[in-house]
Parts: sequence; C-alpha cells; structure tokens
Amino acid sequence: MRFSVGRQMRLAGPLFAVALLSACSGVRDVSPEALEQYSAQEIFERGEFELERNRPEDAAFYFGEIERLYPYSEFAKRALIMQAFAYHRDRDYANSRASAQRYVDFYPADEDAAYAQYLLALSYYDQIDEVGRDQGLTFQALQALRTVIEQYPDSEYASSAILKFDLAFDHLAGKEMEIGRYYLRRQHYAAAVSRFQVVVEDFQTTTHTAEALYRLIEAYLSLGLTDEAQTAGAILGHNFQSTDWYEDGYALLTGQGLEMRPLGDNWLAQIYRQMVRGEWI
Repeated sequence: MRFSVGRQMRLAGPLFAVALLSACSGVRDVSPEALEQYSAQEIFERGEFELERNRPEDAAFYFGEIERLYPYSEFAKRALIMQAFAYHRDRDYANSRASAQRYVDFYPADEDAAYAQYLLALSYYDQIDEVGRDQGLTFQALQALRTVIEQYPDSEYASSAILKFDLAFDHLAGKEMEIGRYYLRRQHYAAAVSRFQVVVEDFQTTTHTAEALYRLIEAYLSLGLTDEAQTAGAILGHNFQSTDWYEDGYALLTGQGLEMRPLGDNWLAQIYRQMVRGEWI
C-alpha cells in the first residue's frame, strides 16, 4: 500500500483500535509493556484512531511507541511523520519540529520529506504573533519556508510555502513600520527614517512600501531635508500613484511649495535611479 501523509489522509478507526480503547480510557492507562504484544500496524492504527477522535497528544504517544518498539520497520518511518503531524495538531510545535527534523535527517529522499520540511516550517510560522511582538520566529519561518521552496520546488507544498513566505516577509516589514511610526510620533525623526529606509530598501515587494515612502516625506520635511522629501515623493508618485499615500504625499509636498521630483545625491536618489530608470551602476 502506497503511503503519503501529504496527500489526503484517511484516519480510520480499525477494530483493533476499538478493542484496545475498551481496555483503557487514555494514554496514561497504557504501559509501554502492554503495547509490546501488539504489532506495529496495530499500534499505528490506534494512533490513527486517536487522531480521528481529536486526541493528537495520545496519537503522538502511539506513533512514538512504534519508533521505540519497531525502529527499523516501514511503520516506524510512517509513524515518525505522523507523530510530527499529531504534535503539530496539538500545537506542540517544539516536538513537532523535532519529529519533522528527524524525518528529514533520516529519510531525505523519501516522498514525504517535503511534507516533513513543510511541517517544520509551519512549526515556526504558526507561532508568529501580532506585529508588536519579537520577530525571531518570523526569521526562522522564512528560512524554513525557503528550504521547502528551494529543495522541493515540484512538491505540492511549494506554492503554499511561497504564499506563507510572502506573508511572513510582509510581517517583518510591518514590524519595521510599527517601530518607525513609534519614533515619528515622538519626533525622533532620524530614528524613524532609519526604519522606513529598511522597508524601502529591503522590503520593496511588500504592501508597506507606499506608506514607508510617505512617512519618509513626513520625517524629512520635519528635519528640513527637502531634497530627500521630494525624492521620496518622486518614487511614491512613480510606483504608487493609485494609492491614498500618493495623494497624501502630493498634498503634503505641494502644500509647502515643493514637487515630487528627484533631487540631490542621497540614498533615495539612488533608489529612484534603480527603480525608475533601471540604472544599477
């Protein structure tokens, strides 16, 4: 029987599972010694049954016992990826990641290795908190998702990994924007500029770039740096003319008798030459 966790999973409740269930009410009532009388397939089916009745912690226990009792069997390989899945469903991300990593290490060429790597990435991605929290997990999610994309480009998980990568990347840009707005509100304009500059230079493909350019106009005008403010406006006007940020930036600049045009030899002028004129040297 061909097995692939990544495809639609059939979690059946075999007769063995029901029989074993009648003998005990939960994992804590099952001793490791009691399981030794059962085959790898029977224990595996019990793990599936626990998943079906939404008890992933118990399922992970049974799948782990297969690895202990039958370490070199085909079911041990199946059980390892299923254990990673069960832990993830239980939101036990550390153990899910550990099981998935073992699978990738032991079976790198197996057809479910792509799914194991995807689960590993999800163990980081699904913990990404709101923008205001530390973003260390976001960086780890990006690295793990990149591995899925680069090492398993033809797998069924590549497109989902790309989507999640873009969302996580956007999340990081959002963090920079939040800090930049914080500094801007407190009139720490130089510190605000440094954050918005990161977004414009390193996160150009995210949804935050237009606002970052507008905030740069605000910050530079407050600093009296009109060349930089106008150059930020020129980039905003060229790439984001259909946005409200463009309209606000246009009103802000023209209200002070300024234009949206590149001036000077600042870092934004270089960005303008690259993005608008295609001049990279």
